[in-house]
Amino acid sequence: MDTKPISQPHRAVETSRASYSEALESAYIPTSVSSVPVTRERKPFRLSRNEKQLPDPGTARVNIAASRESPRGTTANDWAARHSNQTVLQQHCNFFDFDGDGVIYPSDTFRGFWKLGFGFLLSLLAVFIVHGNFSYPTVNSWLPDPFFRIYIANIHKCKHGSDTGVYDTEGRFIPQKFEDIFSKYADGNDSMSLWQLAYALKGQRLIADPIGWFGAFFEWLATYILLWPEDGKLKKEDIRGVYDGSVFHAIASRRAAK
Repeated sequence: MDTKPISQPHRAVETSRASYSEALESAYIPTSVSSVPVTRERKPFRLSRNEKQLPDPGTARVNIAASRESPRGTTANDWAARHSNQTVLQQHCNFFDFDGDGVIYPSDTFRGFWKLGFGFLLSLLAVFIVHGNFSYPTVNSWLPDPFFRIYIANIHKCKHGSDTGVYDTEGRFIPQKFEDIFSKYADGNDSMSLWQLAYALKGQRLIADPIGWFGAFFEWLATYILLWPEDGKLKKEDIRGVYDGSVFHAIASRRAAK
């Protein structure tokens, strides 16, 4: 029997052929069928064969909000590096934890929204909505917290339905889901109009999920008010900054400097 080992060049050729076959196969993955119009209207995000800056977009990133344009997350002011010990969802909440103790009091939420320019009434409304819904899931007890505090360590338990799916159930950030927002509802552009946002909210709704419907509506309404684009279109990079919370600090700093 010939037990002569396969030469390295031969292995390289076989590997190259396998890689080419995989690439060729992936290029023909169907994402729509003519008999189901919605699959043609809402096409998922796909990297072109020459794009390599965002590897494996379907894999959730635990501590960076990676996108096609920002594959390393938010690098300004070393944001990603300074928050590497937090999930992206925890980073989203970090702005409201002013003393860094991992606990958000109702007064913290009011103060945070006030600093972001929401005014007295909207800031007060945010306190009731946020703490009324998100306090209990984060406590480590069957009994509700008498002060309606939110514990950031358990914030992943506050994920609701009818959302974009960008956060997974552990608070990680899924680039594919983030890119899908713009691919499906904004024609692949890097901005989203108010009407496209309304279309996205409708498209992401799940059946019999009133809490999720309202939660998604409140979160996106607050995002639009916060960013308030002059041309009426929410910028992709700004929305990404909302997901990891970096835009909160940037806006608060700009307002404080006025």
